[in-house]
This record gives sequence, C-alpha cells and structure tokens, in this order.
Amino acid sequence: MEFNPFDIHSEKPVDFAAGQVILVDKPLGWTSFDVVNKIRFAVKHTGQKEGKIKVGHAGTLDPLATGLLIIATGKATRQLDSFQGMDKIYSGHLKLGQSTPSYDGETEPGEKTDTSHIDIEMVREQTKKLTGNLEQIPPIYSAIKVDGRRSYRSARQGQVTELQARSVRVDQFEILSLQDDLVSFRVACSKGTYIRSLAHDLGQALGVGAWLTDLRREAIGPYQVENAFSLESLIDLIRPLALSGIPDSNAQENRSEKGSDNKDEHKVNDLKDLP
Repeated sequence: MEFNPFDIHSEKPVDFAAGQVILVDKPLGWTSFDVVNKIRFAVKHTGQKEGKIKVGHAGTLDPLATGLLIIATGKATRQLDSFQGMDKIYSGHLKLGQSTPSYDGETEPGEKTDTSHIDIEMVREQTKKLTGNLEQIPPIYSAIKVDGRRSYRSARQGQVTELQARSVRVDQFEILSLQDDLVSFRVACSKGTYIRSLAHDLGQALGVGAWLTDLRREAIGPYQVENAFSLESLIDLIRPLALSGIPDSNAQENRSEKGSDNKDEHKVNDLKDLP
C-alpha cells in the first residue's frame, strides 16, 4: 500500500493536509482517541492550513494495551479502512485461576481457583479449540453499541447487555511459557478479534478461569511496532515544523548535537522502506 512517508528530513515540506501515515507505539493508559487528539493538536499548531486537518487511526487499542497504532492525517485518512482490515499480531500475558467481568484488569478478579494441576501442555491443547474460524462473543466491557449505547457504559452501571457472537479468525494462538499461573502467549488473528475474549474462553475451557493482564499489538499487516514512534518523540518532531513543514534551524541544531544514535530519529526515514 502506498502512502506519503512522514519524513522530517525530506527537502519537500511535510504536508499533513495532503496526507501522512505514521506508525505510533501507543502508551499504556491512553485511549486510541487520546493519541489521535494529541497528534491533531500538534498538527494544528504547525499552521499549515486554516481550519481542521483530519486525523484518525486504523483500529482501536484498549487503554490497558500498548503497541502499534496506524495514524493518518489529511487525505491519507481515506486509507484507514484498508489498514483496519489487515490481520493483527499480539503478544501478552493471561492469569489463570480467576476471572474478571471485563476479562482484563479494568475490573477486580473474582474468587481464586486452584491451578496446581494445570501444565503447559494442557494449556496448549485447549488453544487448539480456539484456533481457526470462530464465533466469538465480545466482552460486555467493549465499545460495541447496543441500542445506540456503548456496551461498556451499560456494564459500568451494572446493566446486563447481551452481545451477539461475531465471526473471527485466529491463525495462531501460541503458548510461549507458563510460570505458576501466568501464561505468556502470541496471537495472529483477523480484525475484530478480542484477545480478552480469547483469554477468558481459554480459562473457561481449562475450568479455572483466566483474565488478560497485559497486551501489546506487535503488527498490523506488514507494519511492525519496532518501526513506530513513541508518542512523545513524535510530538517533539512535529512541534518545530514551521509553516513550510521544514524544521526550524534551532530544532535542526538540537538534533545535530544529539547525534545520529537517536532511535526514533532514524524511524522517520525508516518509514520510506515500509511496504
């Protein structure tokens, strides 16, 4: 897929209205919308265009998850649906022996169940039932709308919401390790797959319960999180852009003083090499 790389070193002005696609490593505790708003605010203050410049993302990450967000600006937002339809890769951990209503750490775990009889081969055997084409029920603590209302809003008010199963595809549910009751895993899946539901369903299959303790999105299609900007470094790169879209002289000098070993500085040019 072709897009204009976000290249702060280019001789051409960085034109956010014409369209930029940027890979961002979402920090823990931020919503995807928080990230979009932060970047929108920074882009607005480049003064490139009167009025608003569109900024959007290609696939929500929960606040308790980290990892890859694809951000688009201006005309590049037209490509977001294409990015959103790509397969995803996640890594993370789940805890056996307890469940939570949200299937993650947003809500408190229930009563603990003994897991001393569970070994890694038992866990791996049950993941086979959660691989392939599945009809998956999303968590009630999700952004899915029921009768025009976000399901998580109803759940937080103690209202019972019945969500319909959705067709998803899990290509790989790999169990990397089991230490005490903590399982390390990696999942390759289609869009729309809830990893929280996979964790919950695995706990149910094992008869001991489970909840997702942490999650990281490693990839969207061919795009890898290791090529992404941290949000802080991205904002620092956008801020010094003048109306022309070229960094001012002070910013250039500051980067020169830091040298070429700045990890995120290299990623600006690395974007050109992405498919």
